[in-house]
Amino acid sequence: MAVTEHPMYALAAYLPEGSFEPVVAYLHQYKVHLTVTKQRKSVLGDYRHAGWGGNHRISINGNLNKYEFLITLLHELAHLLTYEQYRNKVDAHGKEWKYHYSQLLIVFVQHKIFPPDVEKALQKSIANPSATANGETALLLVLRNYDAIKKVDHFTVSDLQEGDMFQTEKGKIFRRGVVRRKRIECLEIKTGLLYIFSPITLVKKIT
Repeated sequence: MAVTEHPMYALAAYLPEGSFEPVVAYLHQYKVHLTVTKQRKSVLGDYRHAGWGGNHRISINGNLNKYEFLITLLHELAHLLTYEQYRNKVDAHGKEWKYHYSQLLIVFVQHKIFPPDVEKALQKSIANPSATANGETALLLVLRNYDAIKKVDHFTVSDLQEGDMFQTEKGKIFRRGVVRRKRIECLEIKTGLLYIFSPITLVKKIT
């Protein structure tokens, strides 16, 4: 996978105004080797702890908007802080990680870096952080509003009405169904099979 090694001055282009200096302070303090990668569908970011005499390594997807990039970076920094304190003796997204992630979010919210709607959505993450992006549906839906590039005729599944038809990026056609807890049940037209979609899945509406 192609990656780009980013010197600190280039990092500013990926971050919201006001966040560069506090972020760089953490990266310097903990000797973090940061890379920005092309889009990965399975993860937004990744953390690898330092080996013998090496650096901590964090990678973040470069296609994220600035607020999502920062939040993802804080998620990975929380892994670093948890490792520094506990090594591999605790669960990856256990209460120790949740504590460090919450504290990082509080610090950056106090810097007034986030827009009011993002800041409001972050309060839930501060109170009870989720291990995965899919667990932060409300936050991710708000963050989608700040994407620099929006695809014409594309919507999240949650934006569609029950009964609306849509096409996935693989060309399959579905009819949106009902909400099942935090997911949305959709019917594939060709096979008649039911699938469960995340509310934040981006699809093309068929009119």
